[in-house]
Amino acid sequence: MKNLFLTGAVSILFLTSCNKDEKLQTSSLEQQKLDYQARQIDIEKQKIAIEKEKINFERQKDSIEKAAVAKEQARQAEANRVARRNTSSSTRRSSGSYASNSSSGTSSSSGSAGTTTTATKKKGWSSAAKGTVIGTVGGAAAGAIISRKNPGLGAVIGGVAGGATGYTIGRAQDRKSGRVQ
Repeated sequence: MKNLFLTGAVSILFLTSCNKDEKLQTSSLEQQKLDYQARQIDIEKQKIAIEKEKINFERQKDSIEKAAVAKEQARQAEANRVARRNTSSSTRRSSGSYASNSSSGTSSSSGSAGTTTTATKKKGWSSAAKGTVIGTVGGAAAGAIISRKNPGLGAVIGGVAGGATGYTIGRAQDRKSGRVQ
């Protein structure tokens, strides 16, 4: 009787466990479908975000290009104004003697105004020159202090290294300020 009861219990247990696996597989298959769909939605969200970034980048690029075009047009307009001033002053000089005497004062002032404009931009030391001098002096001092056995050699090496570094930094500042293109 024990064997019969044990066999029945094992068979019932076996049948119920097989049925549970089928339900588990069905539910896990549904869960997998939902997970897959959720991942696809996340991927689509990422694609949309990337497209938005591309659009923003293109807008920024276009605005930068427009600003560069406007700046170039302003430069050309200024060059045209200077060219007109120079042309008008040279035509005044070539006309009669009375006109040349009276216009020579005018032309020299307009000519000096054009020169003053360019001289104002480049007046004084450039940042590259300042950086070179400061870097050379600072590097030489540091090199002499660091090299205790041979301070002269240390000063020369430090001066060269400091000057090169100062020039590089100053040149970058000149480019930012528009002094050098």
